[in-house]
Amino acid sequence: MAASFQFDKTAEFSPGNADEILRSIPAQPGVFALYGKQENSEPYLTRAADLRRRMKRLLAPPESQSKRLNLRDRVARIEYTVTGSEFESTLTLYHATAAIFGYAEARRRLRLHTPAFLRLATENEFPRLYVTNRLSKRGLAQTYGPFPSRAAAERYCDAVLDLFKLRRCHEDLAPYPEHPGCVYGEMKKCIEPCKQACTAEEYAAEASAVKAFLDSRGESVLERISREREKASEEMEFEKAAQLHEQHQKVKAAAALADELVQPVPELRAIMVQKAAAIEEREDEAAVFLLAAGCIVGPERLSTLGVRAVKEQTSVGSSLFAQPLMLAPVPLEGEAAEAADAPEDRARKVIGQLEQRVSAVNDLALLSDHLSLFRRWYYRPEKQRVGEVFLPNPDGGWPVRRILRGAARQVLGEPKPLPDVQREAAKKTRVLHKGRPDVERVVPVVNKE
Repeated sequence: MAASFQFDKTAEFSPGNADEILRSIPAQPGVFALYGKQENSEPYLTRAADLRRRMKRLLAPPESQSKRLNLRDRVARIEYTVTGSEFESTLTLYHATAAIFGYAEARRRLRLHTPAFLRLATENEFPRLYVTNRLSKRGLAQTYGPFPSRAAAERYCDAVLDLFKLRRCHEDLAPYPEHPGCVYGEMKKCIEPCKQACTAEEYAAEASAVKAFLDSRGESVLERISREREKASEEMEFEKAAQLHEQHQKVKAAAALADELVQPVPELRAIMVQKAAAIEEREDEAAVFLLAAGCIVGPERLSTLGVRAVKEQTSVGSSLFAQPLMLAPVPLEGEAAEAADAPEDRARKVIGQLEQRVSAVNDLALLSDHLSLFRRWYYRPEKQRVGEVFLPNPDGGWPVRRILRGAARQVLGEPKPLPDVQREAAKKTRVLHKGRPDVERVVPVVNKE
């Protein structure tokens, strides 16, 4: 990925025409590199919220007695890429750094660390569940995450193990009757395979139940408890039903400790929608990224032409006037007809292009870097996280309409709320007609504030 990275724009620089060159650089966010006159010199690489302003600060004539870094007499070439969001800038900076300095240096400069995961280790005959920040090819399918922190992963791991009787010891277990055991066995929180208190089949069934819980985020256990609770209620066994209800609440609380994103790493899929870099005559487009199998691909530009999002409001009832609108394309002839496709078709085409760019990644370090970049953005507080994320539907398809509305919000901004209609306060207004002063009609009063 990063080995083939190239900047979008290149400009030769000299102090004599510096003003002209700097004026041609857009005042937009982006990533840039300043190359020296020597071929083997390392470039100055960074990102900026305003490319023109940042380069002027570095390449303008130096002020007397100023300690600010100035590269005016050392730069021979400028390369840069305009971006539309902080997420795109960070991803572009990672690719550029890896292409110029290597992956290890990109990892160090961006301070990327492998996120915390839960792994169900099945190498031993008696599997165990534990928290780790190391990825292995052998256990990738049984590795669940990413979590926002190691503490969050440990809380979820402890909550899951409290629901089952899986072993918590770290040894490569070889059971024998004289094994000393541990405190969890004495507390009846483990079925004690170390002492051969259970058969290998019984322990395998318990491990399968844990895997089903992790795969479904608790739904496998919640459905079973719900059925048993309903049956106990029908048979008038209220004490048993109360116990099952308490157990249901405990399982639900444990499942809530994991975000809906937490899945086996090979099954991780998400769509990120960001504001696209501004380009002339293409200001209605959003940038779409795809996370698949733990790696990020993109961006692809998605046009929001024909999409208009209106903020939903419950105060105006269920009228379609308050719902997001999707405008239908106007049939055209010739080449314009191809560009007038429906918004849903454009979104499906963009998603298809992203999915075609996905390829199997054998480098676990690269996989770790992408997951770290995504975790850093995804687990920010919602008010600080710029952009929107969409997970697949239960059937594996994508919520195309929701993605389109999210793209429209990124391009146009959050829509203003509709005026409240005071239906209950509607007043009867006497309308005077020609020769009929007694005719009345009901006029709803609209709060224009």
